[in-house]
Amino acid sequence: MSEAISPMSTEEEKGGSLTSPRLSYASEVVDPRRILRKLDWHLLPFVSILYLLSFLDRANIGNAKVAGLTTDLHLTGIQYNWCSAVFFLPYAFLEVPSNMALKLLRPSRWIPFIMVSWGIVMLSMAFVKSFRGLLAVRIFLGITEAGLFPGVTFYLCLWYPRAAQAQRVSIFLSAATVAGAFGGILAFGIERMDGIGGLAGWSWIFLLEGLLTVVVSVLSFFFMYDDPETASFLTTEEREWLLSTLKEDTAGSSKSFQWKFLTHALTDPYTYLYMFLYFFIALSAYSFALFLPTIITGLGYSAAHAQLLSIPPYVIGCLFTVACGVLSDRWRMRGPFVLLGALAGLAGYAILFATTKAVVGYVGVLIASCGIFPATACVLAWTGGNTGGDVKRGVVIAMTIGLGNIGGFAASFIYRTQDSPRYHPGHATNIGCLAAVAVLSAVGMYALHRVNRQKQLQVERSGITAEMAEEFSELGDKSPLYRYTL
Repeated sequence: MSEAISPMSTEEEKGGSLTSPRLSYASEVVDPRRILRKLDWHLLPFVSILYLLSFLDRANIGNAKVAGLTTDLHLTGIQYNWCSAVFFLPYAFLEVPSNMALKLLRPSRWIPFIMVSWGIVMLSMAFVKSFRGLLAVRIFLGITEAGLFPGVTFYLCLWYPRAAQAQRVSIFLSAATVAGAFGGILAFGIERMDGIGGLAGWSWIFLLEGLLTVVVSVLSFFFMYDDPETASFLTTEEREWLLSTLKEDTAGSSKSFQWKFLTHALTDPYTYLYMFLYFFIALSAYSFALFLPTIITGLGYSAAHAQLLSIPPYVIGCLFTVACGVLSDRWRMRGPFVLLGALAGLAGYAILFATTKAVVGYVGVLIASCGIFPATACVLAWTGGNTGGDVKRGVVIAMTIGLGNIGGFAASFIYRTQDSPRYHPGHATNIGCLAAVAVLSAVGMYALHRVNRQKQLQVERSGITAEMAEEFSELGDKSPLYRYTL
């Protein structure tokens, strides 16, 4: 482009990137879709397995509870809640330092290292004998797992253009729903090992799942790639196209760490919009994961049936998460999927709150899973895609997920033993959180739409062209050429 950019098209308004001659030429030499498929095959399966194991290991305490953990350790209701909750305190506060370490060190070394660490901690959980022992191990699990989720979310943003991120983040996050289903199946089978080797069934849950984590973590040292610049599976032309696309798509890569980028993250009001969106949706998602077997038991089903009935909600949640990710990328919009997901989750919890019938309540569980998990994925894709510059993006993603895990801490206390079997306070809390997500997503879409319009007016009045992008690269997403995704 040699002339000023014309008024925004629909694609630009939704967050489409502005095409430069360099990218147009590159797209004639290489096939962008083939490049994305290569990235998918080389990155997504492995990082999804990593997150599956991470979510499995943090949430399996819910399956262990149903398998007799609280009885054998003589835990009161509040003691179990504390053991669930304490994981999230170090997890939340160590995410920003961990993402900064990921930026300074090699992902192919940092991520496997933290994974080996939490696998060893999970193995030790099989041998706890008291409330204090379980509490201590859960603290160390939070410390060691802290870097995986924000690290991989940031890692994916380093590889994929914004218009392709939601689908990939959704596939990555769908591993959590697979973990929920997989965890239910594993728990149902492993629980039958009660007494083998002198260990209780719940001990075998921790032991075997921890061992699986350690094995995969060792393999990850050999299978992870650091960044597009070192991707041996891409040709030289493909690598050049991807790097140039990412640079222009994110308005400057800011690869070197500078304190001003941390300041940009802390002073940007949209950082706090994403943080509170994720706080409320994460509270609902974590309460769902931690207490689903308990909620199903409260509907009148046996403990064994509760383990099995916890599988379908995760399967349905997985399908809806991937579908929403695909549609979100196709339409280049995030907010509407967050809004609709929040409303679906709200409807599910409203049914659980109102009904006394087991089947109707279980339908409410299924509806809630259709909304909570897709909304969670789209909030994270919205956050990463609307934050320009590698350093700022890494900090904002970590801050967002960090506050979200404070939501996980709160979620550990909303389903109390004394509230069984209806659990009205827990369901009401989730209804309120999901209503907040719906309101914040609507406000966010309106605010981002206004900013995009203001930027377009600035471009038109000042005669700014796409060739001038380098001049604004230090501004990141504040560049007049950068369009936020709604």
